[in-house]
Order: sequence, then structure tokens, then C-alpha cells
Amino acid sequence: MDTRPIGVFDSGLGGLTAVRQLLRQLPHEDIVYFGDTGRVPYGNRSPQTIRRYARQDCAFLREQGVKLIIAACGTVSSTALSVLEEQPLPAFGVVEPAADAAVRATRSGRIGVLGTAATIRSRAFEQRILSRDPSLQVVQAACPLFVPLAENGWTDREDPIPRLTAARYLAPLKEAGVDTLILGCTHFPLLTDILSDYMGQKVTLIDSGREAAAECARLLGQADLLSPAQGEGRCRFFVTDRPDDFTHVAERFLGRAIGDELQTIELDSLTGGR
Repeated sequence: MDTRPIGVFDSGLGGLTAVRQLLRQLPHEDIVYFGDTGRVPYGNRSPQTIRRYARQDCAFLREQGVKLIIAACGTVSSTALSVLEEQPLPAFGVVEPAADAAVRATRSGRIGVLGTAATIRSRAFEQRILSRDPSLQVVQAACPLFVPLAENGWTDREDPIPRLTAARYLAPLKEAGVDTLILGCTHFPLLTDILSDYMGQKVTLIDSGREAAAECARLLGQADLLSPAQGEGRCRFFVTDRPDDFTHVAERFLGRAIGDELQTIELDSLTGGR
């Protein structure tokens, strides 16, 4: 048993959808969430910059005494895997759990991947999928506009703007006949209704945050690091910039109130090297 918290980070607020899944699957665990809202988005940064940011994010969470780190960021998970591997405690991203779930779910052998530009350029999901089964076909689409749509609450299935945006991005995947679709950015589950409406009910959507939470539960159980089942865990939230509507947006991602467990830290205080 281990009562230390689980650490989760993302470039902004999208990773709160992974925290939402952790709260469902591991309700007794304490969680520390770090959102680098002062430097969001990571998806259009260079690989060198993404790795530097990831090192700083991991260093901050280690300072909070976490027992495991989840990079709830598709960009970091696909571009800065080496940073996660160099951590002195268990650390993983969203790519491997989501890709493995897609391989298990597909019936036709055609899998779609949605992500930021950096995630898609890295081909990390494709490489993981093909390493599991080289016969599978992977169709990818960079969807950079999904992030601001999710962050600004433009997620209603009746709203023509996100519907038209989804149609523009997803048309090639639908034409390719994918039967499984990985939401390779933790912002994207907020658009689930719109994506499902366009792709059809027969297409399985893989929530990368949900799969990361399941992997976390597996790893903690395997290493005997789960917290005792005593009451509801505590969540603490740290950000590097707090816009005026932060609380409203964060609660939409998280699916519950965040209360007063929020602190803003200065970017200059982050360590972690280059």
C-alpha cells in the first residue's frame, strides 16, 4: 500500500479528462494535476521544446511527492517518450494504452488516429499498432482545431461549427472504412458526441484518458502501490496561468467542481533542465 498521490500533467486542461477517468477507476487515490496553461498548446512546438517542457513538468510532479506520473498529453506521449523513460519512478503516456486497446477492439483491421500535428507527425500510434499486428491499416488525421473548440466549450452536437470541423477532418477516415478511432488527445473526448454522430455508431471510439487510467490501475496493483480503500481521494490542481474562466472550463473537462484546490505557479520556478 502507498498513500502518495498519482501525478498527471498536460499542456493545458485536456488532461483533466484523464483525471476524470482516474476518479472513476481509482476513487481512493490522491491526485496531483499540473496543467501548463501558460505555454499551451504543445502540439505546434518543436520536439526539442516539447522534451524540455516535459522534463520540467515531470520535475514539478516529483517535487509534489508523487508515486507515478501520467503524461496525459498525446503530444508529449508521442514526442517525448525518452523523457518519461528517464524518470526515477513509473511514468508513461497515453499512446501505448490507447493503441493496444484499439488493436483489441478492431474487427476490420482498419484503425483511425486523431491527434495534434506533433502527435501525427511522430507516427507513434501507428508504430505501436503495427508493432502489435503488422497486418493492420492505420489512417491518421491531425486535428489542431479540436483543441480550441474543446477549451472554449464549442462541443454541442447541434453546433454547426464543430460539426463542420469534424466532417472536414474525419472524411478521409470515414472513406477508408475505419471501425476503430483513437482519440489521441485528451481534449478530444469532449467532442465524443460529434465524432460519433459523424462516424456512426458502429465505429468504436478509444478514449486515451480512460485507457491511461486503466493502465495506471494495473501498474499500481502489480507493484502493490495502491492506496488503502479509505474514503475519497483528494485532488490538487496546479497551473502556470489562470485565465478568467479557468474554473468553468476546468469543471467542464473534469465533470465536477474543483473547489479551492487550485494554485497558480510561476513558469520561472520550473526546473528540469533542457
